[in-house]
Amino acid sequence: MRKISFVVLVLFVAVMLNGCATPYPMGMIYTEIKAPVSAADGGVTYSKIGTSRATSILGLVATGDCSIKAAASEGGIKTIKYVDYDAKNILGIYGEYITTVYGD
Repeated sequence: MRKISFVVLVLFVAVMLNGCATPYPMGMIYTEIKAPVSAADGGVTYSKIGTSRATSILGLVATGDCSIKAAASEGGIKTIKYVDYDAKNILGIYGEYITTVYGD
């Protein structure tokens, strides 16, 4: 019984300490958010959209290039108007991070 109580206490502390200082809201089980990297003034127009992506598996292996430069290059954008960021994470098993650049 003591061993089970100790394991439960350790798990509780680990859950409470997990993600204390994240740059975006993060759910323990599932996260899917969209957030601005740079805000746009009202009435901004754009003609092109570019995206870049990176993925993470088990928090152990991460690959890809989700930089603003890669997204702008993919969309053929020379003048960046604004940037958005999307993050999805499922149980820490699979994560997907996408940067979207809008511009001309």
